[in-house]
Amino acid sequence: METSIARHIDKYLKEHQHEMIAFLKRLVACETPSKDKSSQFQILKILETSLSELGFYTILFPGKKTGGYLFARPLVKEGNGIQLMIGHCDTVWKLNTIDSMPIKEINGKISGPGIFDMKAGITQMIFALKSLQEIQAKMDLCPVILINSDEEIGSFESTTAIRRISKIARRAFILEPPLGFEGKLKTARKGIGKFVIRVRGKPAHAGLNPGEGVSAIVELSYQIQNLFQLNDFEKGITVNVGMIEGGSSANVIAEESQAVVDVRVYNLEDARAVEKKILSLRPKHKGTSISIEGGFGRPPMERTERNQKLWKLAKEIGLSMELSLEETTAGGGSDGNTTSLYTATLDGLGTVGDGAHARHEFIFKEKLIERTTLLAMLLANKDIEQEIIVSP
Repeated sequence: METSIARHIDKYLKEHQHEMIAFLKRLVACETPSKDKSSQFQILKILETSLSELGFYTILFPGKKTGGYLFARPLVKEGNGIQLMIGHCDTVWKLNTIDSMPIKEINGKISGPGIFDMKAGITQMIFALKSLQEIQAKMDLCPVILINSDEEIGSFESTTAIRRISKIARRAFILEPPLGFEGKLKTARKGIGKFVIRVRGKPAHAGLNPGEGVSAIVELSYQIQNLFQLNDFEKGITVNVGMIEGGSSANVIAEESQAVVDVRVYNLEDARAVEKKILSLRPKHKGTSISIEGGFGRPPMERTERNQKLWKLAKEIGLSMELSLEETTAGGGSDGNTTSLYTATLDGLGTVGDGAHARHEFIFKEKLIERTTLLAMLLANKDIEQEIIVSP
């Protein structure tokens, strides 16, 4: 039965491949840097119109500092419960990058800024739904969509909505790109923490009266060594001091210094332990003080039992399509880190390619249909019975 449905979906997508690629190129042509609020309006309007034409109720929630996010659900509800699809329309690329990174289609690859991460994934959403409507496939769970414009900068305005919907969803599909040329699906992700450590010392002239000063830079250097000791590569705990600054002049004992720290962990237990240690740092040198702010903005996406059930479903569907899927853990975060706290989550369902955040960014043209078929099959598949556990 699954093989037959997949064949019909594949047939529809191949017949509409030109339309699909044209839509994708249209999205890529809309340059959408995360921090340029006005740049998001055009692409969100295109997506709003496309979903409306599919019979979806849509509402655009404007952001305060970003373009906001688009929410969509069918006008006529079907199924018993909901399944959530999440994608982001923002990219890391500045406006006019397309002048030096034009959209190209060469040797089976389509390239352009944001095509891999992740406008191909958004295209898959639209055409997976179109294909299911065309073959009149009934979904056991009602598809709900959220497309945000702030994922690349931490989803700070959309996370509340993602969390709220995830709590009532039976499962979540994240259309971020897969990993590697094998197209591995992401069943786990590291949690990401960011901390800012500020040190105050006592300024003095470095030549005339250096003994009267207490250097904030020296104190910070001591704290950096403490932070380095928190690394545990065997457990996957990484603590990286990625930025430092301080002082006002070479001839002044520094009054202030600052470090920005990136922390990555595999599980919540380690996140809490490392966070506690960082927030507990105390000054070594008399006359200095330390203030620390930050925490884990993206909790780890762990390889939970319910996530594994969803992965096994995808693997079985892949086999029915003669597609051998693999799973992996990603070092970076996504909105899947949030949904995984509340519901079964499968990430990396986008199109196979390479070059996320790099100038050679591309997707493989033939993989666009393959991964859209996989997504459509997942949407059409029956709900996996699971206990809904809402994490704190």
